[in-house]
Amino acid sequence: MTKIYLTRHGQTEWNVEGRMQGTQDSALTSLGVKQAEWLGSSLQSEPMDLIISSSSGRAVKTAELIRGTRNIPLETNDRLKEINLGEWEGRLQSQIQKFFPYEYKHFWEEPHLYESTEGEDFAEVIERAGRELEQLALDNEGKTILVVTHAVVLKCLMAYFEEKPVRDVWSGAYMHSTSLSLVERAAGEWKVHFQGDTAHHEASSSP
Repeated sequence: MTKIYLTRHGQTEWNVEGRMQGTQDSALTSLGVKQAEWLGSSLQSEPMDLIISSSSGRAVKTAELIRGTRNIPLETNDRLKEINLGEWEGRLQSQIQKFFPYEYKHFWEEPHLYESTEGEDFAEVIERAGRELEQLALDNEGKTILVVTHAVVLKCLMAYFEEKPVRDVWSGAYMHSTSLSLVERAAGEWKVHFQGDTAHHEASSSP
């Protein structure tokens, strides 16, 4: 059996500004740093063999803060980066909604209809991230690992674990900053124990 905790990076400057990040990056805010530290404290007594982070800076910084002073190996992984949003990356959501109204509606409300000319669609992220988690579970059988990644990747992974169609990718818990999920892989099956938990947050926070 492989036990996998999953979390999203802490709040970033672009989250606050309402910009779409995708494969681009922005720094954690002071709240984002605290969110990662809160999660690290809540996991302090949980045995952890390995931390695997998306190679995006915001995720790596979050992973480092969660690890704190614990002697846990930390690896980065390009295949756990956020969905590639093409020309949307770095733009304000309000601008995207204005200039790409149908695509924006599809992204948030009808994900099975969303198409990106320069980036990825949801089905591609489900395939990419799902395949990577299968490999991670195989490579780390019997271990407990923490995966630090991104909101869309987490929702796509939950769709993969629960075998949901792309149209339902946004259903279920919202993945707030440093929200925690737990899955297990045993006997060829995935089991989701909980998802999107923010009980460790010590104050109300923005996504």
